[in-house]
Amino acid sequence: MRLRIDLSYDGTDFRGWATQPGLRTVQGELTGALATILRTPEVAVVCAGRTDSGVHARGQVVHTDVPDTTEPAGLARRLNGVLPQDVRVRRVVEAAPGFDARFGALWRRYAYRVADRLDLVDPLTRSHVLTWARPLDLDLMNEASALLLGRHDFAAFCKQREGATTIRTLLDLAWVRDEAGVAVGTVRADAFCHSMVRALVGCLLAVGDGRRSPDWVGEVLRAGRREGAAAVAHAHGLTLEEVAYPADDELVARATQTMAKRVADA
Repeated sequence: MRLRIDLSYDGTDFRGWATQPGLRTVQGELTGALATILRTPEVAVVCAGRTDSGVHARGQVVHTDVPDTTEPAGLARRLNGVLPQDVRVRRVVEAAPGFDARFGALWRRYAYRVADRLDLVDPLTRSHVLTWARPLDLDLMNEASALLLGRHDFAAFCKQREGATTIRTLLDLAWVRDEAGVAVGTVRADAFCHSMVRALVGCLLAVGDGRRSPDWVGEVLRAGRREGAAAVAHAHGLTLEEVAYPADDELVARATQTMAKRVADA
């Protein structure tokens, strides 16, 4: 039986999602809790998006295959009884046939938060909001963001991995201020490559504080290489907010399409 697990976590004290020997990771904590409850030495899980060290998640989605005798009801409560307080399982359900947390996703949505005025800097949110010393012009940042929308090779904004494609479809990228005045950049795409969102934010911050023009971001995109781009933004301002999936009867087709697309692009 395949289970779908929806969870949230504060990434501050984690070295990212993926298990690493000797390091504290979200995957390591989750698989350890599952192994304890299911009384098995090893549990494999697949997530919708592998977050970097220090990145948070409000809407991470995971799947895992367990014996048919496993009862999903009450499993979320039992997991939360074992997991540390900086990881919370929101729900556990039996997944629909063909569900794949990674390849079945239609899109992922992230938010990046920046406090660019002294009165916005809150010590209670310092682990989730970036403090920026210069005021940001969101109109300029949105002008630059519009140049990035659509299907492109985002090699200039990705940490290269051998054999991995850097072609992505950016569906939305826009900046607004929340009720408190904090600048919030929301970005949605079919998928993201390693460090892509933070690299995009780094370039847009350079536009927002006046160091670069909006057109410069388009030049970076077309250049296709990291040289000359702005520094990658700090991890702690970034949160994985939501992952969307198609209707149950379209899950298999979506996963097949996604896997085929990745192979073709690579």
